[in-house]
Order: sequence, then C-alpha cells, then structure tokens
Amino acid sequence: MRVEVDVPKCVAAGQCVLLAPDVFDQRDEDGLVVLLDETPPAELLDSVRESATVCPAAAIRLVEQ
Repeated sequence: MRVEVDVPKCVAAGQCVLLAPDVFDQRDEDGLVVLLDETPPAELLDSVRESATVCPAAAIRLVEQ
C-alpha cells in the first residue's frame, strides 16, 4: 500500500499522528500533516487504514498496489 496526503486539505487534528506515529507527523509551525513513510510495512497497515478513516478532512488516501 502507498499512502498519499493532501496537505492543503489537512485541518491539523492530529489523529493520524496519534494512531500511526511512525507514518505521520505534524509540522511545528502549523500542525499540518507530514508523511514520514509513503510505503509503510505490513505491521502498520491497520493503524494507517484507521488514520485514513478517522481523518476529519479526508486528507489521507491509501493506494493499494
């Protein structure tokens, strides 16, 4: 799976960081999402899927490969 983020859509809620801190972070200056790993390992996929589901701005997209 590949992860894509639409930074302009991000509302800086931080749910993705709480659920998958190895994959997502937030910028210090405005709290917007930073993608740390666009192809996370299998053991992180459940938390990444949950992050995409709970994102209030739908700024996370998962592309199955």
